[in-house]
Amino acid sequence: MMKTISLVMIVLNESDKLKRCLESVHDIVDEMIVVDTGSSDNSKEIALSYRAKVYDFTWTQSFADARNFALSHSTSDWNLTLDADEYISNDCALAIRTFINRKDVEIGRIKKVNKVMHKDGESYENSYTSRLFPAGIKYSGRIHEQIDSDLPRVKIDVEVQHDGYFEIKKSDRNIPILQMELRDHPNSSYYLYQLAKEYNGLGNFAEANSLYKKAYRLISRREIYAPNLIVDYIYNIVAGGLYEEGIEVIQEKQQFIHDYPDYHFACGVFYLEYILSDVAKNAHLLNKIEESYLKCIEIGETEKYDSVIGTGSFVAYYNLGTYYEVVGNIKSAEACYRKSAEYDYQPALSRLQLLSL
Repeated sequence: MMKTISLVMIVLNESDKLKRCLESVHDIVDEMIVVDTGSSDNSKEIALSYRAKVYDFTWTQSFADARNFALSHSTSDWNLTLDADEYISNDCALAIRTFINRKDVEIGRIKKVNKVMHKDGESYENSYTSRLFPAGIKYSGRIHEQIDSDLPRVKIDVEVQHDGYFEIKKSDRNIPILQMELRDHPNSSYYLYQLAKEYNGLGNFAEANSLYKKAYRLISRREIYAPNLIVDYIYNIVAGGLYEEGIEVIQEKQQFIHDYPDYHFACGVFYLEYILSDVAKNAHLLNKIEESYLKCIEIGETEKYDSVIGTGSFVAYYNLGTYYEVVGNIKSAEACYRKSAEYDYQPALSRLQLLSL
């Protein structure tokens, strides 16, 4: 007998994006459960127009509570969770059906492409997140909630676009809940890391650094988020100008992420800023910039880790090109810009145009 699957969602004032999400998934699932946590817009009406089953939930400052309430109304064998600011972007109906009807019961990790805004413009990050799981499994955690299960987790061919954090800050909501979690779990590297990211996003690099440092000291390096924590810590160190601390972090043996392009990319950014902070003192490290970006290119793009698209290809080539241009190696700079331009990377195309003048 074929297994059934439900889409299970929680929403709050998502009228601008909910239709896009439901449109992408309604032909894939057998049932859609939408739990509204207090919307003042027409989110519920949109969900009803797609024949979703809509329920109200009084917000308790816990995403896990809301998700588990939604799961309690699912009548299917399997559940797929999405947020309203996400939508499926590939043809994955067959992949999902094949996965849930297998003999082995595992949790499916979908590919999420996050659109984010960095100081140099918009970029995209690939990550994998557990979203497809059998009935009976619940969530835990007030925020950045996790599926509470020991079942094996495997990647499946489902791709989701996410733009919920693009030019949108949710710190007013997130920080108080994270602080609640930390009162209960004061030595949780995960919640310390998440709170550090919130303060970084607000430009409070000193507070973020204190949290990053504590989280960094607590990780065992077996955590799935440990590579990202270290990379984000380095970027926060650069933003806060805490270069001596950065040297310590980079010079510690980070062998477990030797094949992570984002780590070497962050090192390249760090060494540039560190040298510029005191050229006379730090100029001997100039070759570290070149080494870092060459390592990025050697590794290439990765799906082993959550990664910013381009750190193993066109952005690394571009940054290496700017390095060569600064040191006067124009021939190598042009070669790198051409490699970057093959990906239609606009900054590289602009530099090539300028160099040809």
